[in-house]
Amino acid sequence: MYIAQAFKYSHSFWRYLVIPILFFGLMILNYVFIEWMELDVNQLMQDEIARKGSNRVLLENLIAFVIFLAGLFLWVKYVHHQPIKALTTSRKKVDWSRFWFAFMLVAVFNIGLTLLDYYSNPEDFTINFQLEPFLYLVLISVILIPIQTSFEEYFFRGYLMQGIGILARNRWIPLVLTSVIFGGLHYFNPEVGKLGDIIMVHYIGTGFMLGIMTLMDEGLELALGFHAANNLITALLVTADWTAFQTHSIFKDISEPSAGWDVFIPVLVIYPIFLYIMARKYKWTNWKEKLFGKVERPVAVQAE
Repeated sequence: MYIAQAFKYSHSFWRYLVIPILFFGLMILNYVFIEWMELDVNQLMQDEIARKGSNRVLLENLIAFVIFLAGLFLWVKYVHHQPIKALTTSRKKVDWSRFWFAFMLVAVFNIGLTLLDYYSNPEDFTINFQLEPFLYLVLISVILIPIQTSFEEYFFRGYLMQGIGILARNRWIPLVLTSVIFGGLHYFNPEVGKLGDIIMVHYIGTGFMLGIMTLMDEGLELALGFHAANNLITALLVTADWTAFQTHSIFKDISEPSAGWDVFIPVLVIYPIFLYIMARKYKWTNWKEKLFGKVERPVAVQAE
């Protein structure tokens, strides 16, 4: 129903091409420019942080997502003639209790895991806390990180999920494509250069988990809360010199990063536990149909 409700609005194929072409085109141009100029992105980031400070660099990087999200919402409203609620959920109104449930679940888990890691391996961390810059970090993060994560969810699990779904007329193709593309875009993160290609298992696996949440729950609320909490708590709690978010967080990870088979633990163990908790709370049923079933045009809706 979440995907099929896009049939109720202007859904001709060309309308779903423009925004992805602009967004992915921008990403490709950025990559080509970096390769052509032989730029060291990590070094550039370190130089910018040294010159401006990490809070200002974070602010400048996140401001773009305000423009991206506003542009997506305006396109959906005025070109698809679709209310944002219909891009958010199949329910009569957005269920914010679902957002906050997912947010608190991930926040508690991430805080607990970080503290456990800190007390188990204190030599891997230093205390990075400075009150004034941390307060500025909180202000920037609380306002802008949820906008950044919301754009990614509305674009991948919302706009592309619905657009590909009504074109393919099934659920599994949009689930696979949006998850792989979402994970693939993280290939340019500095973590990949430091940890190796195996970390892509984590990014693509996260895309699949968020997509499964969206399809099973027939809305974005859980995915929005999950993604916002994950990025926000990470930015406030732990930073490192090799991560995409380098912040005035409470802790700084000074260990030598490595990735092996342990990257499969979140995908194969932790994410299924999250899905199990949500499935029990929201009484998800009919998994096969919701993840692999057809997307049917509502009988009362006419083709454009």
